[in-house]
Amino acid sequence: MTSQSTNSPTNSQRTTASFSTEDFAKALIKHDYDFKRGQTVRGIIHTHERDGAYVDVGGKSLAFVPLDEAALVPIRDISSILPLDAEIDFLIIREQNEEGQVTLSRRQLELRLAWERLLEIQANNVTVQVRVTGFNKGGVTVDVESLRGFIPRSHLTHRDEMESLVGSTITATFLEVNPKESKLILSQRQASHSAALSQLQAGQLVFGKVTGVRPFGVFVDLEGVTGLLHIKQVSQKFIENLPGIFETGQELKAVIIEIDDVKKRISLSTRILESYPGEMLEKREEVMATAEARLIKAQQKLFGTAPVEPRETAPAPTPEAEVTPELEVVSEVAPEVAPEAVAEKLEETTIPVAPEAVSEPVSESIPEAVSPEATAPEVETTPVEV
Repeated sequence: MTSQSTNSPTNSQRTTASFSTEDFAKALIKHDYDFKRGQTVRGIIHTHERDGAYVDVGGKSLAFVPLDEAALVPIRDISSILPLDAEIDFLIIREQNEEGQVTLSRRQLELRLAWERLLEIQANNVTVQVRVTGFNKGGVTVDVESLRGFIPRSHLTHRDEMESLVGSTITATFLEVNPKESKLILSQRQASHSAALSQLQAGQLVFGKVTGVRPFGVFVDLEGVTGLLHIKQVSQKFIENLPGIFETGQELKAVIIEIDDVKKRISLSTRILESYPGEMLEKREEVMATAEARLIKAQQKLFGTAPVEPRETAPAPTPEAEVTPELEVVSEVAPEVAPEAVAEKLEETTIPVAPEAVSEPVSESIPEAVSPEATAPEVETTPVEV
């Protein structure tokens, strides 16, 4: 009987010996790591070089991040942005070469995330702080989230002082966020308007200055926002000619009766301050001088509310007092009172002296397209490459 030699190789040894380095390389080639351009991967910073960094992303070769793709802003020391052994997300910008190496970018991933954040901010109508970096005849350039944006001259609150804005930080809101076209357009004027609008509510007595007189009503500037005193809200008495009663630059006190958040429109009334129909026409200065006390009486009559104390910044109302030029809110009603209730109660308590003097809801009487801003021509914007 022939015995098996103890020196003969086992099956395991024969398998190991037959799997050469060449076989291993072929197996790696057959393995699909599925690294595609545009894919987000997470890797560990392995080593630094003068022109970039190598990152372990689990492939057959270390991935490479060029220095100019390490951050949104130019850098000199890549270790300050990509420290060794840090685990960081990257975007694949070039697929595997013949050695299996992919090229990564942190800059383009941050760029994508920045656009996503700005789209969300625009959707939520949130204001942002931006730094003015330059200007041209069409407006100013700004830095926001390390992206370059543009504010047209017509959307600046002080359009004749563009050069002085360079280097300053201003509040703005988004008009257009377009990642595909790298277009980022903002508005300082709209942000200022929204901020001022948020401080107002129906029932407040406000100080303003007449900025325009039209046949249908009077435009009043209220610290950066514009209110409209419709012709039917001036007095309980029928009025034929507004330009003969008001003039540009005239100071005025009026009560907010409606705020339309969608159309960004504020409706005002002075007829609510009258003791009898036509008093605004006959004794306008007296009505203005005693407006605070008149509003308190109107509040008690309309809503049964307790008298509202004037704010400290407001002068004590006296019949002889001059109309203050300051645009400040001096009185307000309870927040629970809805704008519609003010208008409805106002209609119930006023006494028209002629059929044509019957008041109608302000919103139905105001032309849709009428707005001081709407009549001003828009300055063409200069395209800005981000």
